[in-house]
Amino acid sequence: MKKWLNLHKIILHMLKIGKYNTLRVARNVDFGAYLQDADGNEVLLPSRYIVNPLQPGDDIEVFVYKDSEGRPICTTEHPFAQVGEFAYLQVNDVNQTGAFLDWGIMKDLLVPFREQTVKLSRGMVVLVYVYLDDATKRVVASAKIDKFLGNTYPRYKLGGRVKALVYKRTDLGYKAIVDDLFHGMIYENELFAPLEIGEAITAYVKQVREDGKIDLVLSGGNDGRVDALMERILGRLANEPDGFLPISDSAAPETVRATFQCSKKDFKKAIGHLYRERRIVIADGGIRLVKA
Repeated sequence: MKKWLNLHKIILHMLKIGKYNTLRVARNVDFGAYLQDADGNEVLLPSRYIVNPLQPGDDIEVFVYKDSEGRPICTTEHPFAQVGEFAYLQVNDVNQTGAFLDWGIMKDLLVPFREQTVKLSRGMVVLVYVYLDDATKRVVASAKIDKFLGNTYPRYKLGGRVKALVYKRTDLGYKAIVDDLFHGMIYENELFAPLEIGEAITAYVKQVREDGKIDLVLSGGNDGRVDALMERILGRLANEPDGFLPISDSAAPETVRATFQCSKKDFKKAIGHLYRERRIVIADGGIRLVKA
């Protein structure tokens, strides 16, 4: 038993619990397949996750977590978030231990009571950070998000592209989580359309403040494709009666592509940039050129 426990600790050290791992098939058994890491430590992939036959020596990407008995196990299912990430998850159940969230895999994700900011109940959707508990080495979640943000000073270049998760509206605009690490802010007066809470977006660094928080904009960077699209939009508006086009950010992607031969994402970036430069206005049902 002691030998098994020591091996268990080694496996936990080598495998990335709560993360995706690329492992090699070691052997097949009746109830699944044992996979190995680079050091030969084995973890079970249950048979219910094996769609196509696996052969010893095959490499496969799996998500590794701990089962109800604390043993490492893996799955080919994709969780909504892995360790080190934020996500909005729905509460499936609550018991004397805490709240259990729909994680996107067979196992639910625990939010202990001590990591809740309000009492969670079944059906609620909550923003959490997923992390590995130091004491138990189990993957758990916390709704106390602030303690996981801004623990280092951000080192971004101006105009650098980041991923942002919108999580709160304020009088100034929208708060966002930047790259799962930092506080960000998108100002209302720089938006051409409202954002949705829980929306994952691409944003650009406008400035990094002294307090480590980041001001963001929704267009920027050195994207020649969007710059060229901006010029096409201005040229088209200049040739339209009253400088108006009945197309906006709410247009169907097919309409955008047929009109400007671009993706809706690029179109929204382009008109957002033009709006902030006061070269167009967003009118009812479309966009209008601002006359010089």
